[in-house]
Amino acid sequence: MDRPQLVTRLIPRLRRYARALVADRQAADDLVQQALASAARLAQAPVDEAGLRTWVFSLMHHAYVSKLRSQHAALGPDADAEGAPLTPAQKDFEQAIAALSPEQREVFLLVSLEDFSYEQVASALGIPTGTVMSRLSRARERLRSLLMGEARLKRVK
Repeated sequence: MDRPQLVTRLIPRLRRYARALVADRQAADDLVQQALASAARLAQAPVDEAGLRTWVFSLMHHAYVSKLRSQHAALGPDADAEGAPLTPAQKDFEQAIAALSPEQREVFLLVSLEDFSYEQVASALGIPTGTVMSRLSRARERLRSLLMGEARLKRVK
């Protein structure tokens, strides 16, 4: 399979990750388009599928960081990817994800949603693997706290 076909196969995953990152369908599509445009302009794309996937997600990460620096991300409408209304549990989860710091949200989504390995996340975001593990741990704990409530998290020794 040639490089354009491999990149085309990544588009649904890029859109899903972008939508989860920015919580706005139009902004997510813009982010994907920026990543794909960067991928088309740059000639040093990896040849293997796993390397290409990490590289394109890295390009999208850089576009996302640039967007964050220039403006605050706005929350999108209360609908899922198909336009159906969100259930209360889905809204709670979406709000909890949005409450994570951008660094924690990126790592959490790449590992949980896109099934990246820690090493792939580290490569895509340009951070050490230990930082990925730390951010993921903090993100999971924060989500537990937000979704279950502080009182339910207290452990009895």
